[in-house]
Amino acid sequence: MAKSKKDPAFSLPDAAKSLQETATQSVSAASVGYTLIGAIIVCGGLGYAFDSWRGTAPWGVFTGLMFGIVVGFYELIKVMWRR
Repeated sequence: MAKSKKDPAFSLPDAAKSLQETATQSVSAASVGYTLIGAIIVCGGLGYAFDSWRGTAPWGVFTGLMFGIVVGFYELIKVMWRR
């Protein structure tokens, strides 16, 4: 049964502290997701720009995407290793 405001065990400051701790713990997971997606998009975009500039068709995009995946997973491993 859920605790109500009348229950002496329920405390708004305790609930706020619990929410803050949960949010703090989830920040690293969210940042890794954004870093992974961002690395793939940025490196793929740079590969596309290189292809447009040099006319090397799919190789720049392919290389950029692969490099973005490697960088993204490297950041993921770095964060997970710290735990």
